[in-house]
Amino acid sequence: MTAPAHELVLDRLLAAPRAAVWRCWTEPDLLKQWYCPAPWTIASAQVDLRPGGASHIVMRSPEGEEFPNRGVYLEVEEGSRLVFTDAYTEAWVPSAKPFFTGIITLADEGAGTRYIARGRHWSAEDCETHDKMGFHEGWGKSADQLEALAATL
Repeated sequence: MTAPAHELVLDRLLAAPRAAVWRCWTEPDLLKQWYCPAPWTIASAQVDLRPGGASHIVMRSPEGEEFPNRGVYLEVEEGSRLVFTDAYTEAWVPSAKPFFTGIITLADEGAGTRYIARGRHWSAEDCETHDKMGFHEGWGKSADQLEALAATL
């Protein structure tokens, strides 16, 4: 299947149960352990897991610089689909500069989980910027960390 314009896709088969992968995406204490590629860390994570609920994740660089990421959940299908965007902050307040919408889908496949992470961008420029930032490398490393953590749950 060809990705739509302005979309980046990471598609992996994770050696971990779907329920554990879902927990890693939706429980702040677990999310903090894998969400950004090491040596980056998550300084804080807040999750209001419902359509319209706010998400606030603060990434910390190895040098200690913090990068807050605010957004809202658009769709929550327990255990299988999570859609979030930075186009809005809490309470549907428009953000200053929307960048992308994330779509996470999970499905049982054999003894593991088919994990598909999509980044849909508002413009070709945003998509290219995210690609050059290292979408595949960064999200790939994070997926490796996600898989390792989920396999222990």
